[in-house]
Amino acid sequence: MKCFNGLTTVNIELTSRCNKNCWMCGRRKVDREHPELLMKYGDMDLGLARSIAKQLPERIVVQLHNNGEPLLYPHFKNAASLFKKQIRCMDTNGKLIVEKADEIIGNLDTLTVSIFENDEESDEQYALIKKFLKLKGDRNPNVIIRCLGDVKLAKYKKLGCIIATRILHSPLGSFNYVKKDPAVPEIGICLDFLSHMVIKRDGKVSTCVRFDPLGLGVIGDASKEKLIDIWNSSTRRRWLGLHIKGQRDKMPLCSYCKFWGVPTGR
Repeated sequence: MKCFNGLTTVNIELTSRCNKNCWMCGRRKVDREHPELLMKYGDMDLGLARSIAKQLPERIVVQLHNNGEPLLYPHFKNAASLFKKQIRCMDTNGKLIVEKADEIIGNLDTLTVSIFENDEESDEQYALIKKFLKLKGDRNPNVIIRCLGDVKLAKYKKLGCIIATRILHSPLGSFNYVKKDPAVPEIGICLDFLSHMVIKRDGKVSTCVRFDPLGLGVIGDASKEKLIDIWNSSTRRRWLGLHIKGQRDKMPLCSYCKFWGVPTGR
């Protein structure tokens, strides 16, 4: 019988639109230097989100983001409420957390705000985080501060939130890490590949959250297929076999990726 064996986390791209121009963003680099790829930004149909929610196992992690800023999604509150049986999480740039506080508070379990080095808007972002924390008080979500690269941590530690530090890598994917390569699990298999599913706003399903403008990691389409069939598809099983053999270099997307599913702090 088919099952979601090993699945722990699903990223759902409610929207691929974004309201911030981050210097280290691969999408912005593609917009500038490779316009022929034509990044088609847009929102997920709420009906598709509803269908996805009905198919997922209980108590797994659902992250309501992939590329894009999730709080730009016009149906965010309704979409988040669909996943009450799962652990609801989200990564945001923080620009809308105060404006949309009523859609977030009590409607997510964790909220991660991404900070990155040399951000010209960091002071404004910090002020918004402080205001949001005051608004939510002891209510959910638990707030995590994700610091990418050389970020001065002292002021963020004063907020009383969990601090997650991460090293920077190439804006076009998980390679060319600035200070050190990520850790490799002892089993020699990418933990993201074993446990992750990513559903993009148009329904395309991928094996992980790596930036993939060419769709090299796509294994199915949630708007046309059942998620359990995609998870057990021949393509995914074949790629898993390559990972087990230590031959990830033979996979289109994994061949140039250095990440092994083990987040590495700086």
